Amino acid sequence: AIPMFKNKTIEPGIERFFTNQLIKEFARSKVATISSKALAPVVLEGTVEKLEFKHGGQISGSPDDTSNNLPTGAVLTTEYRIYVTVRLKLIRQSDKKVLWQSDFLGERVYAAPQIGLPVVNSANPLYNHSARHENIKLIAIDLMADAHDRLTENF
Repeated sequence: AIPMFKNKTIEPGIERFFTNQLIKEFARSKVATISSKALAPVVLEGTVEKLEFKHGGQISGSPDDTSNNLPTGAVLTTEYRIYVTVRLKLIRQSDKKVLWQSDFLGERVYAAPQIGLPVVNSANPLYNHSARHENIKLIAIDLMADAHDRLTENF
């Protein structure tokens, strides 16, 4: 059984990306059958432990450089980096013994919303939200493929 992952981050809903992706990995490989928790001899529990967003490159407006069309003193972030930590535990139902446990760390970089025209003075906040979620989904694909491979190689 693979119940919905827990989410210890402030980003709501991202646990479903990781849960669904891990279920897809097992369905694709057919190494094990996913069943309900009541019928399963083991449960694979997951927790999204940590999610961090850090800004990457930045450009600044200065009176000497007018090529970027930024006002003097303005700073524009050009990319963001996302870090995710997920913990998985395989627990035997009969005695609640942890049979296997591992942490998975993922990272991706995405372009920040860009201000491309001198007359435009704001960026689209929906782009940033969508880009965050899209990149978290991509991290989920990578991490859960790795988790599946590590788990099934040991058994």
